Amino acid sequence: MNILAIETSCDETSAAVTMDGRVLSNVVSSQRCHTGFGGVVPELASREHERLIVAITEAAVTEANITKKELDIIAATAGPGLIGAVMVGLCFAQGLAYALDIPFIAVNHIEAHIFSPFIDEGDTAGPPEERFVSLTVSGGHTLLAVVEPDLSYEIIGRTLDDAAGEAFDKTGKMLGLDYPAGPEIDRLAMSGDPFFHEFPRALTSHSRTSRNYRGNADFSFSGLKTSVLTYLQKHSASFIESHLPDIAASVQRAIVGVLVEKTIEAAVSRGIRSVSVAGGVSANSALRETMKTACGEKGLSLHIPGTRFSTDNAAMIATLADLRLSRGMKPERRYDTAPYASFEAEAAKKAKLK
Repeated sequence: MNILAIETSCDETSAAVTMDGRVLSNVVSSQRCHTGFGGVVPELASREHERLIVAITEAAVTEANITKKELDIIAATAGPGLIGAVMVGLCFAQGLAYALDIPFIAVNHIEAHIFSPFIDEGDTAGPPEERFVSLTVSGGHTLLAVVEPDLSYEIIGRTLDDAAGEAFDKTGKMLGLDYPAGPEIDRLAMSGDPFFHEFPRALTSHSRTSRNYRGNADFSFSGLKTSVLTYLQKHSASFIESHLPDIAASVQRAIVGVLVEKTIEAAVSRGIRSVSVAGGVSANSALRETMKTACGEKGLSLHIPGTRFSTDNAAMIATLADLRLSRGMKPERRYDTAPYASFEAEAAKKAKLK
């Protein structure tokens, strides 16, 4: 079973080919045109996807050493994401599937992140073999879910305001770092003191105002942003410059601390023995190491995709399509899937249809 997958939900144009679940190619082009704007500009992202989509797809098929006539199914992100960006990849994929007269599978981008630890990398301990708690952290989403072996899942926690990736980027902007600031904070923090300053961690045991935090799996990072801004306003530019690694490390420790505590608490309180971390922020070195240590202390198995599969990529789209097919999904020759921007809106729509 050869699957071609397309991913264009934000600012990565990606195409991948899998054969029976094994990744044959995964081509990703990350857009650099947004750096001067401090964030992704939707119109620029859509135009860049349109410019690159054909070449990226051709490269993925070539690298997989197959021809388009050997493809069995095409899958693509239908949402959530920037609606114009999603539309480019979705329409291209459906058009290609129609032209080749093969089935098309629409994939939810966030669900693909949740199941990205199932990507066969050839040198890992393998995917979760039982029920597990999934932490999905990216620039737009921070979710905790309990995932069942049949691929069904229940969202047990989500951000009440900003996502973790957004918190990294916005605090990084305050520190004068270029977008995306998350990787730069990670780099700076390696030479900084994470205990230099204690920034707040809302809805956790470290919060002064949340006495009944246990059992609350939701996240909140807006207070952290305000605290960082207030801290920077109280200190001189020279002080900030000389202690930039320390401040970055302190901010990172606050964000990572919340993510790890919430995830471990969710697993232990439910008697679940496996944990996964996925999404762009899962590439953060401190999050990986801290989660690894915490899971080891509690006797939990940890499953994280390789860093090249942490950020947006088409291999995770193909992997989820393959997982569904292996569990009895019957693909259709339908090419009228509409894009959607909101994960919550699409979930509510599905619940209503049931």
